[in-house]
Amino acid sequence: MSTPHSPFRLNVGFIIHQNIGFSREFLFDIPQVHLPPDLDLKDLTGVVRITRTPQGLPIQVKMHATVNSQCVRCLAEFQQPLDIDFTEMYAFSQKSVTDAELLVPEDGQIDLGELVREYMLIEVPINPLCTPNCKGLCPVCGENLNISNCDHRADEVDPRLAVLKSLLEKKE
Repeated sequence: MSTPHSPFRLNVGFIIHQNIGFSREFLFDIPQVHLPPDLDLKDLTGVVRITRTPQGLPIQVKMHATVNSQCVRCLAEFQQPLDIDFTEMYAFSQKSVTDAELLVPEDGQIDLGELVREYMLIEVPINPLCTPNCKGLCPVCGENLNISNCDHRADEVDPRLAVLKSLLEKKE
């Protein structure tokens, strides 16, 4: 469903009446946008290229944005970069429809908001890391090891598990 004030709503009616092969690029530079119901993106930039073909309007989308995230190791808040690059087809008729089942609306206004939302959500990592070498939290005191080192020994073993550690040492 499109919304009248969506920044992703594009008037493609004029492209429909152009010659086959005609294309137009739409540039995006949006400081902050909310994609209902649950995605808030910052610094969204990108380009959408729409081309006229006999079957419909293929759209090629390349966008970059960031989303608020929390590191799974150190629990720090950070901006997670997201990049999407996809192509979908808005068909002129039901016989040209692809698996996405997108049709060019009669009013010539397409809203890419839902597509952008879906592709951005797919790019959000399951286990986000603030940096690839994040050291995480100290398991004893909870100190963020990226900021400071604590004096806890990493090799302290629970006395109940000491027997298992001795088995590993015998194998070596």
